[in-house]
Amino acid sequence: MWDPEKYLAFGDDRARPFFDLVARVGAESPRAVVDLGCGPGNLTETLALRWPRAVLTGFDSSPDMVEAARARGVAAHVRGIESWQPDDDTDVVISNAALQWVPGHVDMLREWVRRLPSGAWLAVQVPGNFGAPSHRIIRDLACEPHWRERLEAIVLREGDAVLDPAGYADVMADAGCEVDAWETTYQQRLKGHNPALEWVTGTALRPIRAALSDGEWADFRSAIAPRMLEAYPPRRDGTTWFPFRRIFLVARTP
Repeated sequence: MWDPEKYLAFGDDRARPFFDLVARVGAESPRAVVDLGCGPGNLTETLALRWPRAVLTGFDSSPDMVEAARARGVAAHVRGIESWQPDDDTDVVISNAALQWVPGHVDMLREWVRRLPSGAWLAVQVPGNFGAPSHRIIRDLACEPHWRERLEAIVLREGDAVLDPAGYADVMADAGCEVDAWETTYQQRLKGHNPALEWVTGTALRPIRAALSDGEWADFRSAIAPRMLEAYPPRRDGTTWFPFRRIFLVARTP
């Protein structure tokens, strides 16, 4: 289950890729704007400032996130991305840090391009850090004998989860789109004790938390905590560097 408060604990750091993504969308007066994987709505609501005349809708699979988004005034609905299809007036689709959870999302991108109106914008950002120490630690622990049967299948691996920028660019170019694809690694400076663990608790560890009871989750966190601290040690001033690689795709339909 998504925890809106945990997710927002690093709100400013998590927001930067969203704004870098949206800045590359050239739509001037879209009729309808959709945010797929809108989360608690803190970023979705900024789209209303960018396009005040557009009908803005958010979708998320988590009822807790949708409730939080609605509390902010976002027209949000509980719905999985895999079941969504654009309407005839959908001129902008944003998906920020969500498609990595959707198997087969590359085929979905192709289908959306076919269904979107000509000149529509599709903007996607996904994490590209599945090879980072944080994710290797998660995979290693999940694959240990005590946890393997329940957790091994739900741990994301880079080759299974996302493409690199060139891969997404090829997919969109083959679909006839104008394409802008790139990647950025942000050096996040985090505060607190073992902040890298707290960071991934709100993202990469979400499906593991959902699969475990409270007691099992406490055991898993106890086992992973020292490994994360060793991989991401604090500086002398108490802060911790956390590299944050993101993959971006902005495409305009033919």
